[in-house]
Amino acid sequence: MTDQHKDALRKAASFCAYQERTQQEVRERLADWGVWGDDAEAVIADLIEQNYLNEERFAKTFAGGKFRVKNWGKRKIKQHLQQRGITGYNLEQAMKEIEPADYRQTLRTLLDKKRQSLRDDSPLIIKQKLVRFALSRGYESDLIWSVLGEEGGQEDE
Repeated sequence: MTDQHKDALRKAASFCAYQERTQQEVRERLADWGVWGDDAEAVIADLIEQNYLNEERFAKTFAGGKFRVKNWGKRKIKQHLQQRGITGYNLEQAMKEIEPADYRQTLRTLLDKKRQSLRDDSPLIIKQKLVRFALSRGYESDLIWSVLGEEGGQEDE
């Protein structure tokens, strides 16, 4: 193992220990440090072997955090994970971090809060604004309509 490899591995391990990272993020950081190609791949392999780098763990942490802290929907979480190079099995595992009952309740709470901030006499316009809001947060349209339908026309009263 060369001194450059040891140095890159030490810096990359520190980078990964600070917070969960993807291989893509580590590869980009290694390039910033002047480590490319086979050298970079060797460092990444060492990080995986030493469990500093684990994309399944990253995906689960990311998905759970964005859902619990930022109340993001699954569509938005998936999109952001895919932008970070997370696909397939790791993406599926990340989505399993979100309990369906919690997911539905979080959407319900978000919609209730948003409804309180809306000032309009038309129930139709309020519903449109709520749908647009929930879609922008990454929730699925069928779930949004289902949750809005549970309220059984309360807006009309």
